[in-house]
Amino acid sequence: MIRPPSDPVERPLVGAVAALSLARGMFFAVSALYFTRVVGLSAVTVGVGLTVAGGVGVLATYAGGRASDRWGADRVQLWAMASYGIALLAYALARDVAAFVLVATWVSASRGFHSSAQSTLVARWFVGPERVAVRARLRVVMNVMIGVGTLLAALALAVDTATAYRTTMVIVGVLTTLAAVPLIGLRRRVAGLAETMDAGAGPTAVKGPSPLRDRTYVTVTVLSGVMAIHFGVTSIAVPLWVADHTDAPTVLVSLLLVVNTVYVALFQVRASRGTHDIATAGRAVRGAGFLLLAACVLFAAAEYVGPVVATGVLLLAALAVSAAETRGEAGSWGLAFELADQERPGAYQGVSQMGYALAHMLAPLVVTATAIDHGTGGWMVLGAIFAVTGMLTAVLARHAAAARAPETQRSAYVASETPV
Repeated sequence: MIRPPSDPVERPLVGAVAALSLARGMFFAVSALYFTRVVGLSAVTVGVGLTVAGGVGVLATYAGGRASDRWGADRVQLWAMASYGIALLAYALARDVAAFVLVATWVSASRGFHSSAQSTLVARWFVGPERVAVRARLRVVMNVMIGVGTLLAALALAVDTATAYRTTMVIVGVLTTLAAVPLIGLRRRVAGLAETMDAGAGPTAVKGPSPLRDRTYVTVTVLSGVMAIHFGVTSIAVPLWVADHTDAPTVLVSLLLVVNTVYVALFQVRASRGTHDIATAGRAVRGAGFLLLAACVLFAAAEYVGPVVATGVLLLAALAVSAAETRGEAGSWGLAFELADQERPGAYQGVSQMGYALAHMLAPLVVTATAIDHGTGGWMVLGAIFAVTGMLTAVLARHAAAARAPETQRSAYVASETPV
């Protein structure tokens, strides 16, 4: 059970994430049908257009981190959220391929700026283990509200008309725009926020090398991006696999999504405990890799059994994926926060969020080219990728923690020798 947040920054963040996630749940449920049936685009065109937009989003994610250091993460998040909502509203006006690609690019860029700004805000305002804990609580809110949004969108799916889909897209845009409301005037309402957010701006700001030259951080970002491809397993591979390659009832797809939502809501905060420690975070990601390998084996096995057994096997696989998600995300957050230069969190969080943006762009291609196109063999390859990535992350985290230990000891010694 999660209590209402007492922190004056976390409260509006929860409100913003709740509204945004409600809109996202509705968008996920109807967007494919809207683009193909209402706008009249082919599935291939939609896929190519979203991939192009995703590439722009990767660049915008990095730029959003830099902008957060320069102008304040709270300001960047507010304007990015408003832009995000207006861009989604523009989908309702799209009538051809050019308009669709233009709007999709706008949406992706706004989302990139927003994700980096939100992560930077958390990194600057909160300290130590609380940063990962806040991310975990926000994740719970996000998953629950996405589930609610998906259920609400069922009304449009039941009506199944162009008007119903277009109306839903307008509601999505309005809700996303309203998500910016709790963020308005935040620095005026919270004492000390302006000074904290502006610490990276002005002539006294710390100027260091680009985080893209930090090999450890970039490698962790790449590995986290590879692990994040597992979101494509849940949203893309599983529905196609259950419907076309197993004897389980197709309605089971919805139940598997519910299992994921409930599991994350119950266990994400618990899974995040201790992952502010670099080595612990690496082990969490390693555990997630092995859980994803087990899930891939179970998904593959479901093809060879009858409907009843397949249903049970798929439910076990969904639980394994959900457990991997909670552990892997917590570990990735800990590494992204603790391995960053604490004086320039925006630049580093921008790089970190690039990993997720790349995963979002590449996941459809990766999961279909492995599991869906090649069946059991593809599932095994996909599972091996996750397991190896998890092990590499743990090794890198262990070395990074060992390298930082002498530095921490020196800092503690200097502090103890400083006269009060």
